[in-house]
Parts: sequence; structure tokens; C-alpha cells
Amino acid sequence: TTMATVKALICRTCYSSSSWLTSPPDISPSSARSACLTSRLIRPPSSAIVCLLGPRTPEPVLPRVALARPRRRASVSATMATGVKEVLPPALTSTSDPPPIFDGTTRLYISYTCPFAQRVWITRNCKGLQDQIKLVPIDLQNRPAWYKEKVYPANKVPALEHNNQVIGESLDLIKYLEANFGGPSLWPEDPAKKEFAEELFAYTDTFSKSVVSSFKGEGDDQAAGAFDFIEKALSKFEDGPFFLGQFSLVDIAYAPFIERFRPYLQEVKGIDITVGRPKLATWIEEMNKNEAYIQTCRDPKELVESYKKRFSAQL
Repeated sequence: TTMATVKALICRTCYSSSSWLTSPPDISPSSARSACLTSRLIRPPSSAIVCLLGPRTPEPVLPRVALARPRRRASVSATMATGVKEVLPPALTSTSDPPPIFDGTTRLYISYTCPFAQRVWITRNCKGLQDQIKLVPIDLQNRPAWYKEKVYPANKVPALEHNNQVIGESLDLIKYLEANFGGPSLWPEDPAKKEFAEELFAYTDTFSKSVVSSFKGEGDDQAAGAFDFIEKALSKFEDGPFFLGQFSLVDIAYAPFIERFRPYLQEVKGIDITVGRPKLATWIEEMNKNEAYIQTCRDPKELVESYKKRFSAQL
């Protein structure tokens, strides 16, 4: 399976009109509980689902962003600056008028169902940028023609309109927000942590590809190895429960995918990815305390049903 195929499977909703995340473009915060893999993994009794918590398609991307400016550190508890819960706007469709593009307003174009867009959305929330960056949701099943023509020729999300340009690619964008906006720092100052962060960013595609192979009926060993890698990564630093000890962009990069993978594996295969992985279990608990993240979560039942529609014939 090529990486391009995997990327299409992971987030077809972010690009094409045939999405595996077919729930309507509204969002309901929720929790998902329990979601290990055959061979090395234990299949526990069924348990309730709670909210928990990709690979990128080639496109014109932002050059690598240097993240060197020191800023105040993010809270270890991950309860980031959120203020009053945001009222989410309805998704724009083919009949919606475009916003006044390049009028000086910074806009983040997302889909409520896209894990790649969710990365940037979480970063915006964690840095407390709700008043500085306007959320513009797009209905990817009925997207407006003007989005491709006037906003982003790649015609996918996420995209950020800032300083009279539009840029894309989720991992580049979360770094861009960190480097160009204020708020709590989500990037480490320790050189060893910076190096490890880049290694973990580079692994995101492999992680998704390995787990999706299980969805496609190709066996569970690769997925088991991927979650074992996550458990080991979470064990590297002892100064907190997150990948780099303290909450960072790395946690944001993985959160939307674990949010989707966990409940599907739990319900469809009876696999709890936290069994035998105490670090991962703790990480999920801590992420669920982060209101900035929770506000971006979807109902896990919707995610499971979407995945079932996409992969049931391949199991």
C-alpha cells in the first residue's frame, strides 16, 4: 500500500467529496473510553466508550518554521487558556457567500470532521487565539466553488489566511501558529526535546499507516507495534505525562488520530489500546482534561460509524 493510498484512507474527508467521516458538520464534545491488538494485545470485556483523544497529501507547503522564540510554558495539566466555550459557526456550503477574503482578518479554514484540520484548531485554542483567528468551517461534502477559486487552490483543509497569503499543511501550520502568534508556548526549549519532537513529527505518517492496515484486515501486528512505539515515546521524559514531558505540539499532532482509532478498535475488534500501556492510558486521561482539545472532539459513536462504513467490507 502506498503512502498516498493511506493518506486518502485516513482523511478523504479533508480532500475529496467521498468522505469516511460522513456525520454532519456539527460538533459535540464527548468522551470515549477504552478502545489492544491481537497477538501482543489483550481483548478485554466490553467497556463504555468515552472521548479521547495523518498523513499529509503533497501540496505547496510552508517552508520549515524555526521555533526558537521563548515564551511562557504551557500548563503541565494541559488545561489551556480557553475562556468561555466558543459558539461554533455553521459550515459553509456551495450556496454560501465567501467571506471578505484578504481584508486583514486571520482565518482558519477547517472541516469539523478532519483530523488534520483538528490539529490546527486545537493549537489555536490552546494558545488562546480564538479572538485573533476566526474559524471558517467548510462542508467538504458540499464545498463552495469559491474556496478553490479564491482561497486555496489545493481545495482542502486546513488552510490559514494570514498576512495576505493562504498556507496549508497541518504540521507546518501548528508550527506557524507557535512561531507567529502569542499565547502559551507549545514548543520545548531543551535541545534534546526539540530533536525528539521532530522525530515524533516524522513518525506520524507511519503511525497512521500501521493502524489503518488493521482496519483493512491486514492483521493487527503493525498496529500493535505502532501503539507500542507510542508507549515507549511517552516513557522518554519523566517530567510530565506528555510526549515531551510537558504538553506540546507533539501531543496535538497525535491527538486527533488516537481519538478516532481508539473507539473503532474497541468496538469493532474488542481491542483496548491502553491495556499493557499505562503511559498511553495516562496520556489519554490528561488530554481529556484539556478543554481546548475537548472543544474540538466529535462524538466517538459518529466516528465509529463512519469507519465501519468505510472498512467493514475489508474486515
